[in-house]
Formats: sequence, C-alpha cells, structure tokens
Amino acid sequence: MYLLESKAEHNPLFKRWKKGDKRVALVYPNAYAGGIANIGLHQIYAEVNSIDGFVCERFYGNVFNCERSIESGTKLKNFDVALFSIQFEDDYFKLVDVTSKAGNAIKIAGGPCILENPLPLTPYFDYFYIGEVDGDVERLLEVVFAGDEEDCIIKSETVIEMSESGDRLKVRKELGQHLTRQIVGCGVYGKCYLIEVGRGCRRGCSFCVVRQIYRPCRWRNEKEILEVAENAKKVCNKVALISPSVTDHPNAKEFMWELVNMNLEVSPSSMRADTIDEEMAELLVACGQKSITIAPEAGSERLRRVLRKGLNEEKILYAANCIAGKIKNLKMYYMIGLPEERDEDIKSILKLTEKIKKLGFKVSVSINPLIPKPHTPLQFAPFGGKHGGLTQLRELKIKAKMLESDFRKIGVNAKIEKPEKFAVQTILSRGGADVGKALSNTKSTKSYLLRRFSHLLGELNFEKQPWEFIDHGYRLEKLRSEYENLIIEVC
Repeated sequence: MYLLESKAEHNPLFKRWKKGDKRVALVYPNAYAGGIANIGLHQIYAEVNSIDGFVCERFYGNVFNCERSIESGTKLKNFDVALFSIQFEDDYFKLVDVTSKAGNAIKIAGGPCILENPLPLTPYFDYFYIGEVDGDVERLLEVVFAGDEEDCIIKSETVIEMSESGDRLKVRKELGQHLTRQIVGCGVYGKCYLIEVGRGCRRGCSFCVVRQIYRPCRWRNEKEILEVAENAKKVCNKVALISPSVTDHPNAKEFMWELVNMNLEVSPSSMRADTIDEEMAELLVACGQKSITIAPEAGSERLRRVLRKGLNEEKILYAANCIAGKIKNLKMYYMIGLPEERDEDIKSILKLTEKIKKLGFKVSVSINPLIPKPHTPLQFAPFGGKHGGLTQLRELKIKAKMLESDFRKIGVNAKIEKPEKFAVQTILSRGGADVGKALSNTKSTKSYLLRRFSHLLGELNFEKQPWEFIDHGYRLEKLRSEYENLIIEVC
C-alpha cells in the first residue's frame, strides 16, 4: 500500500515483507523533494531490495515526521536496521528526535556530512559508513548484523578512538553500476529520471568539500549515459544529469545533443560559467531550460582568487552574453564572510549583478556566508572572514542587511539567509562528540550552541583537527600550505 508522495511515483520498486525478512529503513531526515532527487538513496534502496531476506522502505523528514515508512506505514521502531543519509548539518537537530524513535534498530549513518566529520553524531548512531556505498550494501548489512567492524564500516566508539589516536581510515571510493530501474517522483528537479554523469570535481576551489571527499574525479562514459536514457524514456520524458559540474564532462555536448534528439527534456544539476559558449547556450535552450544559474561566489577578482574559483569577470560576462536573449531567468550565487573581505568586495557583488541585469535578464540572487568546511584549505579560516566569534557574526548581519537594501533599490530579488544559521552549521561541521551531546539537551537551541561553542568560529591552528583520521587521499600539509599561500596572495 503506497502512501502520500508515493502515490504520485512511477516505476515503483516496492517489495512486500515476508515472515522472517529483515526490515531495513532508509531514512532521509529532510524533505521528500530532496530525497527522491538523491541518486545515492535510489542506489541503496535498489540494492537492499535485491537481497533475499531483506526489505527496504523509505522515510522522509516531512512525511509522517519520519515516524512511518511511505510504502506501508510501518513504524520506524519496528525495523531491524535504520540507514540514515545525512546531507546537511541543519538536519542534526531533527536527527536527535528521529534516532530516538528508531527503538532497538541498528542505526547506521552515511553521506556527505559523515565523510566530512562524523564526530558530533557519535552519541546517536551505532555505526558509520565512511565511504561510497555503491555495491557494498550487502556486505555492510552482514557486518553490522554480526556486530563486527570492517574497513570503512566502523562503530561510533571506534570513530572517537581514531580521532584521538591519530590512526587514519582510508575512504572507500566506488563509482558503481548505473541503476537499470529507479523510482520517478517529483523532486527538486521536477518529475524526472536521474542520470549520474560523474562524481567528484576536477576543479580546485578552496572552499568546496566535494573535490576533497569525492576525489578522484570520475566520469561515466557516453555510451552508458545514453543506455540509461533509453530506460528513462520508458518512464518519463525528462532526465536530470547529476554531477558537481555536468558540463565539465569531456563529452557533455555530444551526449546532451543525443538526449535532445531522443526528445527528452534535459536538466543539468550544476554547470560552470566558463563552460558556457554560444553552442552550449543553444543546447541549453534545446534541453528545455527556462532558467540558468551562474555562481561567481565573490564579486571581486581578488576574492575569487582566494576561492581558487578560476573564473574572472570577463568569463562571467561572456557566459551571460551567450545566454542573453535565449533564456530570461538567471540566478546568481555569492558568498560573504570570506577571508580578507573588505567593503569594496561587498560592493562589487552589487556592481557585477547590475552588469548582468543590464543584459536583459530577470536576475535573482542568493547570498550566504561561507562555511569553512573540513578537508578544504579554508577549513582553517575563521567564520565571517576575520576574527570569527560572535563579534564577527554581528558584522555579517550588518553586511547582509546592507546588501538586501541595495538589491531592493535596483529591483533584484535577493535571498540572504540569516548568518546565525551558517554559524551554527560551522560549529556542527567542526565540532566533536561534545557538540553532539549538547544537541540532546532539552534546553539546547541554536543560540545556546552559538554561546557555548563560539570558540569553534575562530581561526583554526595548524595542529591536528578531530576529523583528520578520515583519509580522502590528500596530504594534510598541502591543505595548510594552500591556506597560507592564498592568504599571502591577497593581503
């Protein structure tokens, strides 16, 4: 029996429970629209349901408040295992509640946040899977049911021990097989079939954790992509291409034109401005794109050098000129609170946006403070760009209000999130088990975390960090030298 969102799904994979089967809950503690658009969750769901004696059902944060599955309405506490995919630090508050509803189920966490720093969540999980789980789900279940540990399948107490001892854990990397079948629901890309075209990123942005935790960059071949698209056509007329930068694929134009010729609407999940030329602009129109996103990240050349963005204003304006007159809606992403940020850098955000707007676009802007992510060169930077702490947070709020007012004057819709939200995320991404324990305190609010752990907003020293036991294949010394060099460059 399908419930709520699942009624609107196509190509279901529902497997009925039989006496003696082990029940596996797949939990996404955020909204259904994000979960159904996550190709990793589709992979896990299909793998579990392909194993004899196991049945997997899904839970979403905004469906039954994660208390019941959307397939059968079975309560979370009645499952034997609960697999959690954790994508955002903001979800940690909800996880405290959801894990308490899982009863005696073996609770296992994986996903990007775990690949970055699992320590704040050690009080709430029995196991962590630190790696890419493609093709490894059956082994994972065998290991945890045996009560063992193996490779990247480790117990919570072991995570804490490794963080303290200095032992390092090599992360499992695996670009598994394409799914031959997947559920199609209405997600953040609309109702579409997901095709992963690549994993990892070949670029060197100093703020981005993707290039670190999913290294090395790996591409699917064109033939495989088109074969999956043939399967997609049987279910729907739209595909979403999934990759940190779809148009960085060496054969992107070739397979995107092929998809258009198959009469499919094509939605690239992400693309770099410096991959847009006249042909790509025409191709995006043919794909059915009604809007386009450009992410300068900073308004000034100086700060884009800090970010190692490799994108100057000339390239940004060239991309915009190629698109102008073809696609009306354009969204721009910026960050504030960057290292060595000055008033003129803030003003340059407005100036660059105005130049784009004059090309005839309906422009919208999203501006967020930088979160200094673990495993990146900017992990050492203070939150807010200068000294960190609550004083810097107040300065960020002033900058955000000023930008909001300035954008209103030029008729641009600007979405600027409250800096407090990102300060809390910084604490959660940098914290240890003590931060996690504080989440379960009934008096624990975001403002409480900011007061108690404000020291985590400052500049980090070059001594050992708690997440460094996770080995993503880069040299720790290189991160430190990269950070020092980029600061020297712009001072």
